[in-house]
Amino acid sequence: GSRSRGGEGGGKRSRPDYCCRRPSPATRSSSSSSSSLTHSRTNQIMFFLLDMERIVTLPPQHFGSGLRDVLHKQLVREVEGTCSGKHGYIVSVTKITDSGKGRVQVGTGKATFHMKYQCVAFRPFKGEVLDCVVTQITKLGFFADAGPFAIFVSSSLIPDDYEFTSGDQGPCFTSGDQDVAIVRNCEVRVKVVGIRVDATEIFGIGTIKEDYLGVLGGPDMS
Repeated sequence: GSRSRGGEGGGKRSRPDYCCRRPSPATRSSSSSSSSLTHSRTNQIMFFLLDMERIVTLPPQHFGSGLRDVLHKQLVREVEGTCSGKHGYIVSVTKITDSGKGRVQVGTGKATFHMKYQCVAFRPFKGEVLDCVVTQITKLGFFADAGPFAIFVSSSLIPDDYEFTSGDQGPCFTSGDQDVAIVRNCEVRVKVVGIRVDATEIFGIGTIKEDYLGVLGGPDMS
């Protein structure tokens, strides 16, 4: 049957609801990495539990009693933290379901293993609301990170009463009454209005020009 996971908000501020859902079984392709991924825009799902496959190669010096442990660690090193436009960011390998039988390569002595595993993947979609940390500010807007996902918020998608200034605290956007500032390392709540998907990267365009969006906290806020 299907599985589900729920994320929990913490602290004094409410955070977006996330859930992790295992997609329904699908026919696997013959490629070295395959999975099925489903998304429900009404539930705003960004985290998925995926069934994946990968070919892992080990040199002969690792053959022995500890081969399986080395194989599992090699898989984790190769896939965790990677990104693909199709599946999103691989956050964590949760389970290795099949290590496969090794096939020795003629001429090299290396062995290849067709491994099957489950992992948690983060795949943002247009319309999601995310809590981010501002990493860079320019006159054209600011960049913010939600984990591995980078978002750019243009100055045209920042409320009209914010003005760009550059003072002692560096470049920032300050509200008209000077009581709120978007500075480096502050937390902001952003709505994703656009997604650009490349082969190995996902980049977002965001806005804070709507209700309940904007600065949450930062180094200069109590």
